[in-house]
Amino acid sequence: MKAEYDLSKMKLRKNPYAEKLKKAVTMRLSEDVIDYFKKISDETGVPYQRLINLYLRDCVSQHRKIDISWQAEPKC
Repeated sequence: MKAEYDLSKMKLRKNPYAEKLKKAVTMRLSEDVIDYFKKISDETGVPYQRLINLYLRDCVSQHRKIDISWQAEPKC
């Protein structure tokens, strides 16, 4: 293998898949939710944001849907 390579003539180009890998979003999460994932992060050594992503990805792959049933307020 060569000790030194000349990369000055190399053409630079963006990775066409980079934007499809992850997308930055801003979310407001409850403190207890963050604490929960940070605790798991400390136990496993996996960053808490990655754990949240893995959990949400599992929900997507299992086609889980949340059941939110709002109760009607009683009429006076």
